[in-house]
Amino acid sequence: MRNPAPGTAQGATFYKMKLPTLLSYLVSLLTPLALIGLALRILLSPIYYTIEYNMPYFPADEYGFTKADRLKWAKPSVEYLVNNADISYLGDLKFDDGTPIYGERELSHMHDVKGVVQGALRVWYIANVILLLLAVFALRSGWMPTYIEGLRRGGWWMIGLAVTLAFIAGAGILLNPDIFWAFFTWFHSLFFEGDSWLFYYSDTLIRLFPIRFWQDAVIAMAVIALGGGAGLAFGLRTK
Repeated sequence: MRNPAPGTAQGATFYKMKLPTLLSYLVSLLTPLALIGLALRILLSPIYYTIEYNMPYFPADEYGFTKADRLKWAKPSVEYLVNNADISYLGDLKFDDGTPIYGERELSHMHDVKGVVQGALRVWYIANVILLLLAVFALRSGWMPTYIEGLRRGGWWMIGLAVTLAFIAGAGILLNPDIFWAFFTWFHSLFFEGDSWLFYYSDTLIRLFPIRFWQDAVIAMAVIALGGGAGLAFGLRTK
């Protein structure tokens, strides 16, 4: 059976009935983006690295960074990712003996990371704006229950994704480091060319942000997003 033509009265009724459902699924798709973006923005604040460096299990730097050193140099490194400064913001940083904090290869990678991070944040902003506009549209059109159902469905999708991410990171810590490393490698292959993201253990980037830092970051992101997804899935009700 064919769908009615949009120009007919029957077609108008058909699309009026289908449109709320389509918008509801759009809301569901945008919900995980909004929640993951929120988690990312929290991790890009001093809250995460301050807590992480103070964890008793966090590995010490065998090349001499103290916790105070890590806190000192992580601050501008993370700030660079979310501000409007160029790479000289990091390139001008020097140790007390005048040695640059980062080498050219590290600076090039941080420049690439900034592009990825700010692109992800733009997606987050856009997702939030669209969700807000759809909420206003649904409210004025009498489709708010369908909109809320979309949020609830998106919450469930977020729960599934968050549990998957937490399992990968947790398995890498508790079972086999290769599990997380395979995921970590795959993720970097999506956004960076070749081995531009690989460094020596003696490089500042690895000393500040070892693999455990990223394992815990994935877990933290999953927990934050999972909390948001669970709040939507279980906390919202439609009349």
